[in-house]
Amino acid sequence: MGASQRPTIKTVAARAGVGRTTVSRVINGSPLVSDRARAAVEAAIAELNYVPNSVARGLVTSRTNSIALVIPEAESRLDSEPYFSAVIRGVSTGLVDTKTQLQLVLVRDKGELDQLTESVAERRVDGVLLVSVHRDDPIPGLLEEFGLPTVLAGRRSPSEPLSHVRSDNLGGAEEAVRHLLGRGRRKVATITGPLDMEVGRSRLQGWRNALREACREPEEVLVARADFTEKSGQRAMRELLRRVPDLDAVFVASDVMAAGALVELRAQGRRVPEDVAVVGFDDSIIARHTTPSLTSVRQPVEEIGSAIARILIQEISDPKTPRRHVVLPTTLVVRDSS
Repeated sequence: MGASQRPTIKTVAARAGVGRTTVSRVINGSPLVSDRARAAVEAAIAELNYVPNSVARGLVTSRTNSIALVIPEAESRLDSEPYFSAVIRGVSTGLVDTKTQLQLVLVRDKGELDQLTESVAERRVDGVLLVSVHRDDPIPGLLEEFGLPTVLAGRRSPSEPLSHVRSDNLGGAEEAVRHLLGRGRRKVATITGPLDMEVGRSRLQGWRNALREACREPEEVLVARADFTEKSGQRAMRELLRRVPDLDAVFVASDVMAAGALVELRAQGRRVPEDVAVVGFDDSIIARHTTPSLTSVRQPVEEIGSAIARILIQEISDPKTPRRHVVLPTTLVVRDSS
């Protein structure tokens, strides 16, 4: 086989009749492989004379001086949400003077997950930053299994073992709802983010906590689930108005969804803030350009990006660095919508 046809994990997997993840596990000595599969992979490696990139470079520990920023979301979300561009700006700031290259990796389907697995197994990057973390996402476990330094923007659950940096989502949501109650609002609804994300669950819990603190019952009829997109925010607002026609305030778990909620309120002839007060979350550029301008919880997104980059560089430089769990404060920015 010529140099241009050097065997890859994909060709080894095809020869062995297994998936690329199984080949990667065998290469990295993972115990999570059956004896039968291990034997098939080892036979295919021998037949094809496959040599992982990291071995070909001489040492498994050799550096590539590059890291991957992995975003397991559709391009449409990447384009429409200021959150992602702010994280990328922050990461770039955190990498200044490190001579580290940044690779942006979108994982939108199984094929792209397989490509990431192969890249990780062959150590084409020194570490990974993972943004937009879902509870059942296989990527964090995969990276941990391969022993690749990994830092998350956000976390999967309160027991997250990997290093991560996040905003005070719970406290920010509580402050937003206290603000609405303090303005005399009686029926405060909420539009949530995806509840398979800890950020969505925390902001919902903050809404509940603030209502209970004020001796109000956080009734489920006041909760509409959405997915951080503008259209889902509009749909959720429509559903809330149908269920609770006399609601007079809504805490929305992102500015993008709040923009959709404002569109629906306008379409139904509800004045903001006179009839319904609205508070978003992020304090992105969107908040300053809605009509009326949006009260929002400011989270330090660029600081999250620069912090995860710095922590990852530390973990790459010294694998014994203790894992860090960092919470950054939020601030309520009051504008015309409340």
